[in-house]
Amino acid sequence: MEKENEKIVKTDAEWQKELSPEVYYVARQKGTERPFTSEYEDFEGVGTYYCKVCGNPLFKSNAKFDSGCGWPSFFEPISKGALIYAPDHTHGMNRTEVLCGKCNSHLGHVFDDGPRPTGLRYCMNGVVLDFQDK
Repeated sequence: MEKENEKIVKTDAEWQKELSPEVYYVARQKGTERPFTSEYEDFEGVGTYYCKVCGNPLFKSNAKFDSGCGWPSFFEPISKGALIYAPDHTHGMNRTEVLCGKCNSHLGHVFDDGPRPTGLRYCMNGVVLDFQDK
């Protein structure tokens, strides 16, 4: 039985077998869904957003805001350990990648142009998110 803070480690072949091609591409190959295509971009439900890959709680709906960037955006994670951060220098940019703290799946990036109180914008790929009503 998995413990709450236990990391999930699987081979690439196991992930590919378990995930849909779209989720696998974003979560495991660090892909990006097309902007303005996520079911969660304009979604206003009240509840919690989870990692679609492993079920780790990531964001509360009250931290979501409309950034206009084309992807679901949040100003803070649900907890300090929910996410992992890594430098990302791909595509000639200097960004901070956001990964799930439990399964290391790629979720998106965080930028310092968000609203108060944190000033952060967690720009997430909706295809790797699940939502559960409050």
